[in-house]
Amino acid sequence: MEAKAIARFQRYSPSKVGQVLDLIRNKPVIKAFNILKFLPKASKTLVEKTLKSAVANLGRLKNQEGLIVKECFVNQGPALKRWRARAFGRAVMYKHRTCHLTIVVSDNK
Repeated sequence: MEAKAIARFQRYSPSKVGQVLDLIRNKPVIKAFNILKFLPKASKTLVEKTLKSAVANLGRLKNQEGLIVKECFVNQGPALKRWRARAFGRAVMYKHRTCHLTIVVSDNK
C-alpha cells in the first residue's frame, strides 16, 4: 500500500531541497527520520514535516517498521520577483525560488 504527501509553494530553493532528498531516497522511514534529525540543512524541516504527513496518510504513524521512502522528488514552483536598489539609481531584479515537494511512502508488501 502506498501513501503520498505533497507540499506546494514552499519558500525553499528546489536544488537545496533536492540535496536533502538524495540522502533519504529508498531508505527505511525510521532511518530517514534519523538522517534528518542530525542534518545541518535548513530545508530538513520541510522534508521532515512532509515525510511525517505521508506516514500519517498511510495510517502508520505509531508503528513505522517496514515502511520505506519509495519515491521523493522536488519540482520548481513559481519564482517571486523582487527588486534590489543598485548604484546610480538603478534597480536589479532577483528571484525568490519556490518548490513543490512530493514524498511517496510504501510498505514492503
